[in-house]
Amino acid sequence: MSGQCIAVVSGKGGTGKTSFTAGVGAALAMSGKRVLCLDCDIGLRNLDLALGLSDRALMDFSDVAQGRCSLEAAVVEHPRIPGLFLLTAPVRSRSRQVTEAEMAALMQQVRARFDYCLLDAPAGLGGGFQLATGAADRAIVVTNTDASSLRDAQHTVMELNHFGRGTLHLVVNRVRKKLLRSMHATIDDAIDKAGLPLIGVVPEDDSLPLSLNVGVPLLLSASYGPAAAAYRNIAKRLQGVKAPLLRIK
Repeated sequence: MSGQCIAVVSGKGGTGKTSFTAGVGAALAMSGKRVLCLDCDIGLRNLDLALGLSDRALMDFSDVAQGRCSLEAAVVEHPRIPGLFLLTAPVRSRSRQVTEAEMAALMQQVRARFDYCLLDAPAGLGGGFQLATGAADRAIVVTNTDASSLRDAQHTVMELNHFGRGTLHLVVNRVRKKLLRSMHATIDDAIDKAGLPLIGVVPEDDSLPLSLNVGVPLLLSASYGPAAAAYRNIAKRLQGVKAPLLRIK
């Protein structure tokens, strides 16, 4: 059985998409799966920081896609989470961009070697977004609860109409209880506005920036908080296992 490639996208920056990718990727690997986290954000790559793998990668996804090295040579395994690998993005744009056909061929290699691949797409709807979503089997739209983020999520969903029913999901990230109560907002509003099935709710968690600063994935940090629990539940749901949504009322 081949692996699944899941694009993690957002209409705007600042939704916590990269931290989400790292957290769920770690949770999947810690459940026994072989997982590749692939950074698609050319020039602005941060997934290595979120995974605690800063500056470990020598080759990037363009090197593999364009035949300069093998997939095995380019990926970096996490030293503390067996089965969790990173394939990073180029530091800068090359003279020749990776084509959608080359990316699709790369994803075929990835499916043969990994149970899951999470593609961290750059924010917005540009070339990196098209590369990530064009080659993926499923997509997760990460949004926050503010009006501009929800509107951008709606626009993003309209660009993803090639995904079939059951392969496009919503995550509401960085949810603060007090803010929601003061706005009289609910998670249902986010679901209705984005028009997607909800696969998870991630609470705002003060331990997340601390773990980023010290280069330790959240699921390995001493201050195990609500975001880590949410990542674990979402990883279970992606595998078809029933788990709480951590709904914030």
